[in-house]
Amino acid sequence: MSPTEAACRIDVWLWRARFVKTRGLAADLVERGAVRLTHQGREARLDKPSRCVHPGDLLTFAQNGRVTTLRVEALGERRGPAGEARALYALISE
Repeated sequence: MSPTEAACRIDVWLWRARFVKTRGLAADLVERGAVRLTHQGREARLDKPSRCVHPGDLLTFAQNGRVTTLRVEALGERRGPAGEARALYALISE
């Protein structure tokens, strides 16, 4: 990955996008194998919270008995209000 390429850790992104309340819960979700990432046409089950996501990536994850698929639109700078968090992704299916 080049230094100019925008990327964010998956645990940080899930927390910023408000899918989990803490980074620790996001890390647990990833370590359980509940998150799949499609980057440049290749799909992989994420195994470490330090893996990176990029704008345009697809994420599929199971949470609370529901499977959610979304496209990462932005990485965000902080964990902001709900409206700001919703701008970070586009839901494909729920």
